[in-house]
Amino acid sequence: MNLRDIKKDIDYVLSAFIEDCSLVAAVNAKVTEEKASALLDKAIELYNELRDKAAHADGPAREYYNALRKEVLEKTDALYEELSAAVKKA
Repeated sequence: MNLRDIKKDIDYVLSAFIEDCSLVAAVNAKVTEEKASALLDKAIELYNELRDKAAHADGPAREYYNALRKEVLEKTDALYEELSAAVKKA
């Protein structure tokens, strides 16, 4: 695991979420524009936060990047749960 790999993972996972969120907003008219844009804003903030963390490793790189990869997946999963809840409400 190195910096380039973790940055690619962050890009891939969060861009997939942004695409999914945009698709849900476009296809499901019952999902409010405000909720979709709020989720997109959260995803962009998370992207910036994680990229900053990746650039400033604390401690041994391998352990740090493994923990960061876990954080990427956990936080993105939480965003997907919010998106799912918004769709269920609609």
